[in-house]
Amino acid sequence: MTEADLELDITGEVCPMTFVRAKLVLEQMAVGQVLNIKLRDGEARHNVPRAIRDHGHEIVKLEQVRGDLYELVVRKRR
Repeated sequence: MTEADLELDITGEVCPMTFVRAKLVLEQMAVGQVLNIKLRDGEARHNVPRAIRDHGHEIVKLEQVRGDLYELVVRKRR
């Protein structure tokens, strides 16, 4: 299991702010650090991982925690 360096809860946000908030945190992180993001099903679950991958970062894990709540684990790559 990968231990996160930082946590981000975007369960109360809507797209496109879900990715914007994640991107802002990733920009402050060092390469190799891990970010654990809590997000909801729907647009956020589909768009945030795709956009993060498109920006060159690694999706370590995306899994359903309960109901419509998901956990996305990202490793900063650049």
